[in-house]
Amino acid sequence: MEAQTILTIVFSVIVVGFLVVDLGFLNRKSHKIEFKPALYQSIFWVVISLVFSLLILLFLDTQTAIEFFSAYVTEKMLSVDNLFVILLIFNYFNLEEKYHHKALFWGILGAIVFRGIFIGTGALIIHQFYWVLYIFGAVLLYTGIKLLYSKKEAHIDFKKSKIIKFAHKILPFTDSNHGGKFFVRENSKFYFTSLFMIVLLIEATDIVFAVDSIPAVFAISQNLFVVFTSNIFAIMGLRALFFVIENVLHRFHYLQKGLAFILIFIGAKMLIGIFDIHIFSVASFSVIMFALVSSIILSIVFPKKI
Repeated sequence: MEAQTILTIVFSVIVVGFLVVDLGFLNRKSHKIEFKPALYQSIFWVVISLVFSLLILLFLDTQTAIEFFSAYVTEKMLSVDNLFVILLIFNYFNLEEKYHHKALFWGILGAIVFRGIFIGTGALIIHQFYWVLYIFGAVLLYTGIKLLYSKKEAHIDFKKSKIIKFAHKILPFTDSNHGGKFFVRENSKFYFTSLFMIVLLIEATDIVFAVDSIPAVFAISQNLFVVFTSNIFAIMGLRALFFVIENVLHRFHYLQKGLAFILIFIGAKMLIGIFDIHIFSVASFSVIMFALVSSIILSIVFPKKI
């Protein structure tokens, strides 16, 4: 059995095993997730990702390991930006804290499925039409420049959300208390709840972010194994990270600028490939890590004025 196949099996066991343990044992009942358990779980996923990159280094090669970790860090930064929108969704619907985990769990479970579909489709398209990577590069360059000058608050306006309006047109919703359920039965009829709508919005938000993140990861590596595992490891740690930083998320205001810089860099890297100019994986990794660390340090040194 090839090393990559073994690592894929290890990856699958870790992800599926944790999902079963998380839903079946640790969080069977709805409750507020405290800071310490969330912190430990967040550290767990970072450590697991580091260990997995080390296994790639040992059993595959250095370049694949660097590509994996570069893709993981990029996806993690994009995920943090995604967390801000999820926090807005929870606040908009006044979702009780004890239901935050349930909404995130099912939202991210759906995200794993959609990411798999998008990544598989993207890999197939790139295999048949390699020049599509240059289109990805142009999209990332445009997105990075736009993100550099945009405000997070402008990312989504729920009062004008077409998703909410469309969902209400095709599905029956109830205004009654959901009690942690996605649908209820009233007067012998089934109705969807606000909790279902929240998960629907989380899924839609992830799809929107995937339009940026998946091309960005494909720019780092066209290895399907690297693209998929780095994506899933990053979003698996998203739930725990949410409960760790939900109260301090606004303080990392330079993180968006760092992410914009990364997207511009990756987009430019893809486009200069047209002229047969290639940047080594180590150099790309250094730039990504520099942007991440710098944005965090700047956020701490120059706090946002309230």
